[in-house]
Amino acid sequence: MTSSGVATTFLVLLGLAVLIGPWTLGTANRLDRLHVRTDAAWAALDAALARRAVVTRAVAAVCGKPELRAAADRAERSARGDREAAENRLSALLEGLDRSVLEPALAAELSDAEQRVVLARRVHNDAVRDTLALRRRRSVRWLRLAGTAPTPSYFEIAEPEVDVESSTLTQRVAARVVLLDSENRVLMFEGFDPSKPDELFWFTVGGGVEPGEELRAAAVREVFEETGAEIAADDLVGPVWKRHAVVTFDGVTLAATEWFFVARVAAGLELDTSRFNDIEQQTIRRHRWWSAEELASTDATVYPVQLAEVLPGALAEWDGTTRSVR
Repeated sequence: MTSSGVATTFLVLLGLAVLIGPWTLGTANRLDRLHVRTDAAWAALDAALARRAVVTRAVAAVCGKPELRAAADRAERSARGDREAAENRLSALLEGLDRSVLEPALAAELSDAEQRVVLARRVHNDAVRDTLALRRRRSVRWLRLAGTAPTPSYFEIAEPEVDVESSTLTQRVAARVVLLDSENRVLMFEGFDPSKPDELFWFTVGGGVEPGEELRAAAVREVFEETGAEIAADDLVGPVWKRHAVVTFDGVTLAATEWFFVARVAAGLELDTSRFNDIEQQTIRRHRWWSAEELASTDATVYPVQLAEVLPGALAEWDGTTRSVR
């Protein structure tokens, strides 16, 4: 290479360094701040869970329920990897608790502790989502800008049912359908929250139940509107799952209750999405059919979070039980 060629190459590399350097430094700093935010959010969630355990022990003493105290102790002592299961066990016991026997002050304190867990979990998972969205960018992965920071993970626990009359949250009941093809793959749409267009997630067919509409009728309608497939109410199996979640979409916080049915469509279905409403047209990017194995191995955000885990059970004959999922 001639001296002029070397000089040209050097100038090109120098120019790239000038252009890429500030971006790299800025992205690395942003990622570092996101990791700090995630750590702080986990600390807040851990504190909220600990407070719930303390209040639960007080409730157990009043009600004479040693199993409730044992569940609170187990949840508080569990390692991070076992914490979700332990906290879900505690949530299930609290959901079945007769609160009418509690003094009003203690009942209010328990409700407050539960709602603080809901809010802290939402803040934590929002922080995790933002961090993962940046970490998953190709440029961030190629340049290894995350360094040695551990990959954060969502904390998924069942949330208490919201008292519709006293809650200030917007209520939303949805009918969802695990729509399967001849290869037992489930149809999923990829979309985003309008307020966070860079954070993509996958979700099943379905949507909100209209006033006065029955769940099965809503599920049939949603399948037709979103895919063009015409199915009958009798074609639906379930509801096989029920999901409670507090979510934020387009700046609105919703207390969501989702009921999941299973249905099959004929091979070679050509999707017709022309009936998408305005918000669906704006926020849904694409669709694809996922196998259980693909769902289990993907790094993408999928709702419900347990879909890969519970999908094989949905492929078997339904036993009539509606199970809670996260």
